[in-house]
Amino acid sequence: MRRILKLPLIALALAGVVAVGVAVWPIEASVPGIERSGNPQKGAYLARMAGCIGCHTDSENSGAPLAGGVALKTDFGTFHSPNLTTDKEHGIGAWTVNDFAKAVRQGISPEGKPYYPAFPYAFYSRLTDQDIADLWAAFQTVPPVAVPSKPQDLVPPFNFRPALKLWRGMFFRPEPYKPDRAKSDLWNRGKYIVEGPAHCGACHTPRNAMGARQVEQRLHGADGLPGGGKSPPITKAHLRQNGWTVETLKYALKTGILPNGDVFGGSMGEVVRDGTAFLSEQDLRAISIYLLDADAGS
Repeated sequence: MRRILKLPLIALALAGVVAVGVAVWPIEASVPGIERSGNPQKGAYLARMAGCIGCHTDSENSGAPLAGGVALKTDFGTFHSPNLTTDKEHGIGAWTVNDFAKAVRQGISPEGKPYYPAFPYAFYSRLTDQDIADLWAAFQTVPPVAVPSKPQDLVPPFNFRPALKLWRGMFFRPEPYKPDRAKSDLWNRGKYIVEGPAHCGACHTPRNAMGARQVEQRLHGADGLPGGGKSPPITKAHLRQNGWTVETLKYALKTGILPNGDVFGGSMGEVVRDGTAFLSEQDLRAISIYLLDADAGS
């Protein structure tokens, strides 16, 4: 009898989740159009910085660039990165630049469906209109690959996508980038990269039981990363306590080699290989200055 009673109660609870989610999710919110030309070279650079190449290219199985298929195993199930090539059926070839902007900065598909936050749109909400235009121009140069995206394989109740509307209402707040006028341009550039496209906090900030970042523990490290890994703290205090300097941190982000001669392993090794190794010396210095708060201009 108790099992029979539990079923309608669960159904009512899920219905409540959807009702509240619809109320708090701004699905009908107007989004300004992107009305500027993009630079594909700048977009390609930004795509490296943002991790697009590493997350959407299944290099372990000789997958085509940006054709998706990378599996991220988490406590919520396995996420599969989608196809981002210009294929009109399986990729984003039928999208408009405004579809792209809404997906990247708001986490909403052209069909109006919410994306799972394994896609770090909370960080990408800081991208400017010019960033979006540049990225879009770069993605238009990617050859189409007719490979369908794999469906997400999540455990209940996380496979109930409408509940994401409630999750977004509770945890997602789009945040355009705001510079600190008391700091130098280089420090602010580092802040923009770390808090925006590079989304360092996605892996270096612990999460609660619902998968949302615990913002009060920002950059304090995290357990339970995809594949069962964990990340160290990268706060100013931790980095300085462990002897990091602007030069050693910049060098490690470029090469993957630590001050003691060891190398980054696991997911951080992939971040360097697919992302930070391609960044300019100035941007690597900016990241290091920001993380260490070593701003001579402040």
